[in-house]
Amino acid sequence: MPSQAIASIQTLFQSRLATLEHLVKTAQTHFSDNDSFLQKRIAADMLPFGTQIAFTCDQPHNFTLWSEGKSANHLDPKVTSLSQAYEHIANTQKKLVGINVEDDRLAEITRIDLGDSLYLELSGINYINEFLIPNFYFHLVTAYDILRMVGVPIGKRDYMMHLVPLVKQG
Repeated sequence: MPSQAIASIQTLFQSRLATLEHLVKTAQTHFSDNDSFLQKRIAADMLPFGTQIAFTCDQPHNFTLWSEGKSANHLDPKVTSLSQAYEHIANTQKKLVGINVEDDRLAEITRIDLGDSLYLELSGINYINEFLIPNFYFHLVTAYDILRMVGVPIGKRDYMMHLVPLVKQG
């Protein structure tokens, strides 16, 4: 059984991946004719919506590999079909279920290769809190923003779905 800290991170990733899936389904309904919206982007020098899906999934995917003591192995960033987008999300959610790592792993140093002979060395907890989670949210928000930009009818409630079950009236 994973530690409380790991279980909390696992839950965070799982709930936000459910949000990502909801956003993709809403976009699919809005653009019912094809998968072309996967190529939409905010600016010419930014990566398209499909790649934002892959990069969002990449963070919890690499979290699961880290928890198994394995090196990062990035997902294919070229997402050109809805089936591929849903597959990234589903496979990542499945991997998250099997995590079993203890708190002492959080103190171990993790090397993150950045390319061009650059790298970071962070403790496990800093790898999660300072690298994985900020990157996860960056790509999730970018995906959300792309959909808003192209007219998909989504709002803050769609992004904050994890809180909807907790909303009370009165």
